[in-house]
Amino acid sequence: MNRIILLSLLFFGSILTSLAQDDAIQRFFSNYMEDDRFSRVYISPKMMQMAGGFLKNNAEEAESKDLGELIQKVRGIRILSSDEVDGMTMYKEAYSSLTKNKYEELMDVQDKGSSLKFLVREEGGLVRELLMISGEKSEFTLMSLLGTFTYEELNMLADKTNIPGMDQYGKGNKQK
Repeated sequence: MNRIILLSLLFFGSILTSLAQDDAIQRFFSNYMEDDRFSRVYISPKMMQMAGGFLKNNAEEAESKDLGELIQKVRGIRILSSDEVDGMTMYKEAYSSLTKNKYEELMDVQDKGSSLKFLVREEGGLVRELLMISGEKSEFTLMSLLGTFTYEELNMLADKTNIPGMDQYGKGNKQK
């Protein structure tokens, strides 16, 4: 009986931890949604499906059709950015709000007063979220790309699209 109770508590605890992580990122975005110093962008899954479908259906080349299918896998993009804040303070605040054991670091660039990190959250061997946190003297950017991707597909998104933040991802060593 004690074993069943213990297993139940562990199961529900893992669910709550997962929900708390999603809430932590959402809370970070929410904290600054009404702050006029920040630009906020949200691209819905429906918009990504429409864009991918348009590209896929109007493409004559196989590569364009593949890219259209890949874009349809994006389940949302959220971007929060500002050039009117202490970027390094915001960078530290955003990074500290993450549950570190849920994310794996892909790239970390520290250079004379600027920091850039790319992190991924994986489930079942697939990337569910690509997170970019960037801060410098008076600039801050947080980008969250949700979906279900292989690393090869992320590389293709970086190389073939203009999705914000993916240009920085494309500059790093992102092979997995």
